[in-house]
Amino acid sequence: MAQSRRVERVAALIRREISELLVNGIRDERVHRGMVSVTDVQVAGDLQHCRIFVSVLGSPSDREEVLAGLEAASPYVKGELSRRLRMRRTPDLVFRLDRGLEKGTAVLGLLHQLEQERQERDDAPAETDSPADHAAPAENGTLEDSGD
Repeated sequence: MAQSRRVERVAALIRREISELLVNGIRDERVHRGMVSVTDVQVAGDLQHCRIFVSVLGSPSDREEVLAGLEAASPYVKGELSRRLRMRRTPDLVFRLDRGLEKGTAVLGLLHQLEQERQERDDAPAETDSPADHAAPAENGTLEDSGD
């Protein structure tokens, strides 16, 4: 089911405000251990719940710490959203790790590796010709083996 325009607008506003809070508002050191970006915001149709997908560049332990820091800062973020968006009821926030960029990077790495293997295979010198390559044409236009 398609989301209403209001829900889409609220999701866009939440995404913008949370991105701003990640840069200037949240002071938890765990949140700043890796490069964090908001990739998607999904708001329920009744505007009661909100899933915020974040991408974190860093080690797996950094990702877990950033997610823990965001969960700890969730009440602060919800309060700031309430003040900034002036909604009657601010949705409950749940932060989720978005692994889309990781998967995309892995796929690009595999494609690059395949391209290198293909180039190595094309650049390899041709091996010695097999005896079948030395077949001489017969007078009637068919190939006869000249090795006999």
